[in-house]
Amino acid sequence: MDLAAQVYSLTAKFPKEELYGLTSQIRRSAVSIPSNITEGAARHSRKEFIQFLHIASGSVAELETQLLLAIRIGLLSGDHIISHVEEVRKLLLGLLRAFVRAKRERYR
Repeated sequence: MDLAAQVYSLTAKFPKEELYGLTSQIRRSAVSIPSNITEGAARHSRKEFIQFLHIASGSVAELETQLLLAIRIGLLSGDHIISHVEEVRKLLLGLLRAFVRAKRERYR
């Protein structure tokens, strides 16, 4: 959720003509990450939770692409937001690996 809040703050400075374009896309991707994690956790099924973690991971990739485009066209500067995206990606992958490892150990 910190990443989504940071994205909202950064995109508030985008030009108004981008409101329904890149701004909207970036915000939607950022909000999708914690939303999918929460929805998956609420399903009370390990399999569904893992599925929603994969969806959240896809949203991380989307967000990174959109932010890199915003940097490339001069709407954003700096690598701080990209570092934050990479940190979230690593946390998600770690969580996914933990589930896979736990599943393997369960069937030994």
